[in-house]
Amino acid sequence: MLNRMLPRNCPSCGAGLEVKRFECRACKTAVEGEFTLPILARLAPEEQEFMLLLLEESGSLKGLAQRYGVSYPTVRNRLDALRAKVRALAAEKMDTSGGVTNE
Repeated sequence: MLNRMLPRNCPSCGAGLEVKRFECRACKTAVEGEFTLPILARLAPEEQEFMLLLLEESGSLKGLAQRYGVSYPTVRNRLDALRAKVRALAAEKMDTSGGVTNE
């Protein structure tokens, strides 16, 4: 079974992709519309892996640093950058949905 990654950006212009259709494999019922990818799905594969490893380490940055073979401050900086990106993606989602942002 081929395990392809979900594309997040247009291969032509680089803009974010939007999900338009879901289809049931069993009965072929389809749901069409404009669906935004969840925040975690919009992270780069290496960022998703970082999050999964953080969960496996029960949130221990020290354990994560050991797994990556880097210093604790390096992992801390990477986590801080990822937190900022997630906040920006969450704010972007609020802006496009007509909601109120937390500015």
